[in-house]
Amino acid sequence: MTLSTPVLTPSTLFARETLWQSWLDVEATLAEVQADMGMIPESAARGIRAVAVLDRIGVDALEADIRITHAPILSLTRLLAKAAGKAGDYVHWGATTQNVMQTGRILLVREADLEIRKILASALLLLAEMAETHADTLMAGRTNRQHALPITFGFKVAGWIEELSRSINRLEGGGRRLFALPFGGAVGAMHAFGPQGRELNRRLAARLDLSELLVPGRSNNDLFADYIVQQSLLAMTIERIASELYLLMTQEIGEITERLDDGTVGSSTMPHKINPKYVVRVLADAAELRNLAAPAMETGRSSHEGDSATNQLLSSVLDRAIPLAWEMAQRFENLLARTEVQAAKMKDNANQTGGAIATERLMMLLAPMTGRSEAHDLIHHAIEHLPDPEITVTEALRKDSAILAHLSEAEITAALDPAGYCGDSSAIARDAATVARRMAGGLKSRSSTSSSDVALID
Repeated sequence: MTLSTPVLTPSTLFARETLWQSWLDVEATLAEVQADMGMIPESAARGIRAVAVLDRIGVDALEADIRITHAPILSLTRLLAKAAGKAGDYVHWGATTQNVMQTGRILLVREADLEIRKILASALLLLAEMAETHADTLMAGRTNRQHALPITFGFKVAGWIEELSRSINRLEGGGRRLFALPFGGAVGAMHAFGPQGRELNRRLAARLDLSELLVPGRSNNDLFADYIVQQSLLAMTIERIASELYLLMTQEIGEITERLDDGTVGSSTMPHKINPKYVVRVLADAAELRNLAAPAMETGRSSHEGDSATNQLLSSVLDRAIPLAWEMAQRFENLLARTEVQAAKMKDNANQTGGAIATERLMMLLAPMTGRSEAHDLIHHAIEHLPDPEITVTEALRKDSAILAHLSEAEITAALDPAGYCGDSSAIARDAATVARRMAGGLKSRSSTSSSDVALID
């Protein structure tokens, strides 16, 4: 089903008028399915569809009526029925408020989900290019924020790609579960429709391109909570990637910069400063979205067959979470497009320890002759207290008699070259680029298909 709303944006997704029109779309589709089943006259369905447009109902009139009734769907169906004339006798036939409100919101969330997928596909392609281009770009691998072993920047990006892929898969699963029809009448058992109830649910779900629920009740908030939690996990991943980029932008590290437009001002006070502009917005969005997981889970604690208190909370959380996820994805893609890798600085930093970053390789060369523990201790003691700060680790180890008893100076020097000890970094980076492109293709191909499709990656 195509919604009758204008082009959606993060700011208009759950705007008042957008929501109202989504409810009108649901009411009109319900009438059409009921007419197909002989539950209401076909002329009634045509009449309802013809006026199920917000401009025909009147925004001001609807707003005024809602202020009186405090029941938006009651007001909407009352004005829809009035606009439809005789056909209006069949508006909202057997339905209840939450049936329409939740279904409308699900349809809007699905529209946002499709846009978020497209943006994440573009982000994956940018990461794929980054991983492939820098598959052999030497940098320091860091654990506990200290130099650990040499890697390539492409390898680091490969880790981002794989984690982002997992987040996308989780989001895909949350979407498949959420995009189901919560239309079961007053309590979920289709009372008002007699023996045709479940068939109506099946046909309406098919018309709206939603899956079916065995119990299409009003308290299935876990489906919404699940989806928001998956969005929060996506935010966690994007936040981790952006945080690493932000740290690598630190002036003392200088391995990443943002490409800024001419005329960008770094600081109003300090003329010399060039502050990062794009990464900080991503980090702010991601932190806010990540923290919506907790209130989302509160919405699943609804009581019995319906609970307005949890539904009010759910609407509030959805209104914040889904547009925020959309904006975060857009800003993340923009950040990646403006990320510039300073390969020379990465290489300089990797060589900063004078060969110490590759001492594991030297240890493993010594180990067959001395045993691993002895090899570790020989190297550790040789560099623990360098006699002269001008002497590099490589120079100190080349002169250590205990190590020279087993290896030549040339072998020691070669072992301590960081560029020669990056493990499978290059191959992993190139494989990750392939994975990212394949997943991006899957995301783009599903941008206009049914929400019930299979997962992107098994």
